Amino acid sequence: MLFTISKLVKLLAVTAVFIFISSTQSFAHCDGLDGPVVKDARKALESGNVKLVLIWVKQEYQEEIITSFNKTLEVRKLSPQAKEFADMYFFETLVRVHRAGEGAPYTGIKPAGRDLGPAIPAADKAIETGSPKELIKFLDDAIHEGLHPLYMSVKGKRNFDPSNVEAGREYVKAYVEYVHYVEKVYQLKSGAAHGEEGSEAHAH
Repeated sequence: MLFTISKLVKLLAVTAVFIFISSTQSFAHCDGLDGPVVKDARKALESGNVKLVLIWVKQEYQEEIITSFNKTLEVRKLSPQAKEFADMYFFETLVRVHRAGEGAPYTGIKPAGRDLGPAIPAADKAIETGSPKELIKFLDDAIHEGLHPLYMSVKGKRNFDPSNVEAGREYVKAYVEYVHYVEKVYQLKSGAAHGEEGSEAHAH
């Protein structure tokens, strides 16, 4: 039995919401001065508790962070200027090591207040409020906007004249774009959160 377009959209939205919630905070804006990594770094430095930031790095890297943390605490005592430089040094070190653990390049600390687009704030809000309802609605709408025109294009070109090769090619092109879109969204559930293609992805 075929899914209606509405049911398919809702299925894909629910699939996508979990990967957005789990990956967004740790990857997409972790290099921002107002991102979650630096926020925890500030708390750690003010409280003197390095464990608040060890959650952001893999175990094999934690000694580097502990060493950097202790050096930063010592330098912070020298002067307000030294405190400012020491803090930034620690932020840079922590974000760099965190991103290395995620297999992502480090390109420096990004300024606070940058435009992150609508997805990241929506994912963060879902965590803060304890409810994914608005996020699911947001993803439902976003996926519908991407999927619906592709679906309608395939539907409109499906009944082409078999003797018309060009019309057939137009159908195949529309079909491939449609299937690839659905497949890529589904792959999010399988762990391709950071842009990795599934090893068994179909090549149409």
